Amino acid sequence: KLLGRDGITHDIDTLKKQAAEQLYTLLHDFSGFNISTIDRFFQQITRAFMHEIGYSGGYNIELDSAHVLTEAVDNLFFDLEKKENKELKSRLEEMTTENNRLQQNSATLERYKELYKMDQNTADYPKVAANVIASENSNWFSKFTIDKGSNDGIREDMNVLSGTGLVGIVTEVGPNWATVSSIIDDKNVSAMILTTFDKCIVSGDLQTVQDGLLKFEQLANNENEVAVGEQVVTSNISSKYLQGLLVGYISEVNVDSNNLTRSGYIIPATDFKELQEVLVITTTKQDLIDGKGESGSDNGGE
Repeated sequence: KLLGRDGITHDIDTLKKQAAEQLYTLLHDFSGFNISTIDRFFQQITRAFMHEIGYSGGYNIELDSAHVLTEAVDNLFFDLEKKENKELKSRLEEMTTENNRLQQNSATLERYKELYKMDQNTADYPKVAANVIASENSNWFSKFTIDKGSNDGIREDMNVLSGTGLVGIVTEVGPNWATVSSIIDDKNVSAMILTTFDKCIVSGDLQTVQDGLLKFEQLANNENEVAVGEQVVTSNISSKYLQGLLVGYISEVNVDSNNLTRSGYIIPATDFKELQEVLVITTTKQDLIDGKGESGSDNGGE
């Protein structure tokens, strides 16, 4: 005989008989029980509960994928802290650093390609490449410093280009640095529509550039149609800017109340939030007027 946990003495032969009956039932009477997964069992219990409370609407049990993903990432980094995974973590960090370097190199290469293309498109003008090393405005390059100066032939009033268009003009020069004021720094630029040669005044300020635009005014309201997307370049009568430098593209044109002129907005060719390298044209407008070459010395030409 055996003494059970309930304090009752059980006969061994009786227990064997009862166990044999239960085994027979399990093996031969399948209708009396069923086996299911935990998920299915949970579904059955949930549906029974919904029926009992009188809720007949359909429902879905959804997985919180964002939470699961977060947990998985957290667990991954937690596992990487383990001693046996230190080498793997170090390798991942090296690969991340290398990937970042390659992305930076790719972006730099694209900027250099744009500068080279601009250099080819303005091949009539000699230039010096320079890096932007400081800016007075943290959000916009309205006035900034480059790493080339008088030792490199840089002088005041030299025009400055990005890889996509006009940036501004040199306003101050040191031996190995120069300050550039961009066209968004409250400057008025004499410009013209490339297809019609109609003149206008392009003005920039930080208010309009917040919307990614420059304003143009004093465009004659004549028979020449000006369409959205047309190029605006510096004009031949500009006192400081060389002719034909791309300023931007027409985005909006309106007839003024006097019916004599038109005004509107231009999308600048240069992104004034992202400037890292520029080209400085080493001939000024005054040099051309005086018949001087790229260094500013008299060529003695006709």
